[in-house]
Amino acid sequence: MKFFIKLLIILIAFSNITMSQAHVSHYDKLKSINFDIYRNNKLIGNHIFSFKKVDDQLHVVSDVNFEIKKLGIVIYKYKATGTEIFSEGKLIKFNSKTNQNGKEKYVNIETNNNQLLIDGSSYKGNASMDYMLGTWWNHSLVKTKAQISAVSGRIIKQKVTFLGKESININGKNIDALHFNFTSTDSSLKKNKKLNTDVWYDEKTLNWVKASFKKKGNWEYRLVSVK
Repeated sequence: MKFFIKLLIILIAFSNITMSQAHVSHYDKLKSINFDIYRNNKLIGNHIFSFKKVDDQLHVVSDVNFEIKKLGIVIYKYKATGTEIFSEGKLIKFNSKTNQNGKEKYVNIETNNNQLLIDGSSYKGNASMDYMLGTWWNHSLVKTKAQISAVSGRIIKQKVTFLGKESININGKNIDALHFNFTSTDSSLKKNKKLNTDVWYDEKTLNWVKASFKKKGNWEYRLVSVK
């Protein structure tokens, strides 16, 4: 009887831990995740996440660079950098700067009275601590009702659909993956603002391994390496 009481207490304690807390600690030992970015099956750039422990905090630095060419001439350039800081599994700070073909965008996030205080180029205000940054590496995104744009700070209410288990080939290696689709729930959004992205996570490690979406072409993120 005492065993079952102790077990019940443990289960209750774990149920009070948010999904983001449990999942962020899962990445404590990672050093980097490197993706190639493809548009219409042509390599156009990369996206690298770097993980570093600083005292009791986890710092996740994101660097994105790609360019689109037509007849050998660059017609579109994109560069973004961002840093997520977590303490005890919770996001406590985020900063990003993006140059989107000459247009500057930004996001600054801090915690304030158990809320996220967002100062972004598209949104300024508070948001629930349960909302997460749409940086995809953290698989707890599948459990949140809304994600925050890491480019502009806008809040994107979402529906997540589990499409099943799949064996996918990444750089000649077969990976058993969990396939999810993320879509916007706000039907009033313009088409170019609506979220509709497919994301795959490694079934064993829960690391992000692939993403695809359509936006003036077919885009894919393909995993290069996890260290």
